[in-house]
Amino acid sequence: MSLFAPDARRRAINCPNAARRICHLIVLACALAVIGFPGSAALARCSAHDVLANKLTSSQHMVAPRQAIKSERDVETWKAIAIGTFASSLELRNHLDDLGCSVGGQAGEILARPTFTLASHREQAELVLVTPLQLGFTTDTVTLANLYARARQIGIALARPEIAPQLRIQYVDQPMGEFLAIGMEPIKTWGGEPMILSVANGGAGLILIAQDGGPQAEVPVTSRFVFERSNQSVPGAGPMDHAAALLAR
Repeated sequence: MSLFAPDARRRAINCPNAARRICHLIVLACALAVIGFPGSAALARCSAHDVLANKLTSSQHMVAPRQAIKSERDVETWKAIAIGTFASSLELRNHLDDLGCSVGGQAGEILARPTFTLASHREQAELVLVTPLQLGFTTDTVTLANLYARARQIGIALARPEIAPQLRIQYVDQPMGEFLAIGMEPIKTWGGEPMILSVANGGAGLILIAQDGGPQAEVPVTSRFVFERSNQSVPGAGPMDHAAALLAR
């Protein structure tokens, strides 16, 4: 049984011209209520970690530079940061917390691992910022092993473990939406997963997070990687070098 008389229903439906827009909005709201909004699972994909994953797996295409970088001399220093300023990784982690820098779960595990080392004295580290595309790769993606091998071939060194959190602390003006992977030897989490670190500003603040650092992990050629000047630190051959050598055979 209707709660409204026929005339009342007609008046409710045939809104005056002045109120027609309001009626349209009411109808739209009802339609959205029927269709529904994304659930919490979908909204979770907007977290900083998943924004990074979406960016790294995007299929953006860039036109290759006319000439690939052939030597470290072709790359300008992007930033110089101080390292060796903390006595322990725990002190470093506490400083990140004090500054309000968010640290992802796997990134936190990396900072607590014995293989995460700090410089024994204060010094300056010169950093360079490159993409695999600039290093001459023309495919859509490249493995970390091949990327690292190419970087070392032209004289760019892998960044020391301390570089990532120190960059996070000192790069306070990072633009919103920027995600920088650190070209470093992977460090295994407590579960045995090889990971590398990234510094990012996903819009909710400055963060330090981890991503797949296995030798076969693929990244788009447009990804931006932070490496270290070889004259600052030239570590010996690591797992990535051995993996790249095996792939080249």
